[in-house]
Amino acid sequence: MLFDVTRGELVEVFGEDGTASIPATAFPPPAGDSAGARLLQRVGVPTGTLLLRQPDEDNGLLPLVREVVHIEDFENAPQDSGAWPVIGRLLNAHLALAPASGAVHAFDADEETVRELHTDVSCLIQVTLRFQRLLEEFTFGDGDCDRDCDCDEDADFERLEREVERIRQETSGVDPLPFQNDETVWSVVAEEIAAGRRFRGTGPGARSLHG
Repeated sequence: MLFDVTRGELVEVFGEDGTASIPATAFPPPAGDSAGARLLQRVGVPTGTLLLRQPDEDNGLLPLVREVVHIEDFENAPQDSGAWPVIGRLLNAHLALAPASGAVHAFDADEETVRELHTDVSCLIQVTLRFQRLLEEFTFGDGDCDRDCDCDEDADFERLEREVERIRQETSGVDPLPFQNDETVWSVVAEEIAAGRRFRGTGPGARSLHG
């Protein structure tokens, strides 16, 4: 595992209701015995930016890649990727776990592209944790503004951009895949956060931004 992530760390920040996981029984063999599957079961991910896939109500299993996209449309798809379990969704991309390598791949049905997004699941959890925590805790005006205060909004956005860039750089120092270019889904999410577009309306960031 590239990052040391624990369930306690997520629950401390987001609570049990803000942390989702996938039961071990949802993974088809041999994926269920992989380190990535165990992390998704025992640690989970924060809810919000990343939508974790839930098992089918009828058979209790995660869907396979070939059940959610037309795998033949993806010219660069690995040969066995149609049998990988789909573990989540990020923007327009379905995220799938490659059991043999432990990597997470993003299948974009609109663009008909597939790319390796994370070297392992611990990186997926870490990036989601750090972005979701930023969205939960960042406030414009550094928490000192009121409606009568003429806050420097440009300075706030510069501060937000620095925080986003720090996540990019520190992640890339360990796993270059999530932000290897401007076209990855995480790069798009990072740009949206830096622009102030992903703050929940009920959260402190949105309240401080919009009053």
